[in-house]
Amino acid sequence: DEQAIEFAKNRLGKYGSKWSVFKNNFENIDTVLYMAGADKVTGILMDIGVSSTQLDDPERGFSYRYDTKLDMRMNRSSELSAYEVVNNYEEGELVRIFFEYGEDRFSRKVARLICQRREEKPIETTGELVDVIRKAYPPRSEKHPAKKVFQAIRIEVNRELDVLKNAITKSFNSLEKGGRLAIITFHSLEDRIVKNMFRDLCTGCKCPKELPICVCNELPKGKLVTRKPITSSKQELEFNNRAHSAKLRVIEKL
Repeated sequence: DEQAIEFAKNRLGKYGSKWSVFKNNFENIDTVLYMAGADKVTGILMDIGVSSTQLDDPERGFSYRYDTKLDMRMNRSSELSAYEVVNNYEEGELVRIFFEYGEDRFSRKVARLICQRREEKPIETTGELVDVIRKAYPPRSEKHPAKKVFQAIRIEVNRELDVLKNAITKSFNSLEKGGRLAIITFHSLEDRIVKNMFRDLCTGCKCPKELPICVCNELPKGKLVTRKPITSSKQELEFNNRAHSAKLRVIEKL
């Protein structure tokens, strides 16, 4: 995200040559390390997901709070945007995305209504999409009816879950012995991936339980630094309410 890069440059400029910034994706961290002249590193911190700056910029189309053009691309040079997903994906594919990435129990109805609306004309703005989604939900929903669908579309546009899986593998392999990988997630789908992949890295033998002895000779590759995720304190939530869903997990390479 060019905006994030400019923000980092302004904030970190006072540190001179002690830092470098690269425009790339988490899943290409091995390439970035090569470009930075590094082989192995002692620590990696990954802050996953959309930022407040992106959410609060109406032009980016991440939020259902603004009526603006459908976009949701973190990298604005990417070809796939929310507009293409909403207007070109088949109904069955929309159902899958809304259910898997948004965990939305109204996935089928939302997808059906979207397909019906776009037969009349393309759905071009976030406001138009919110209007369609509202019709699929009961009148008095506790949470905003568009929240889960917008999350699902954003994840699809940016390949967030696939990127996370690739990034964890490459990041862990890039650590020195004793190095640590720390990941901050903001929703259950991301946290589940981090939790399960960290657990697998910390598990040795993968043999079936019915075998009396280990034949795979696999040893644990890491150890958990945080048995349970670290969450935001009350003090932090007082000035940063968006951190309420943040979870930090840390693993150390053996």
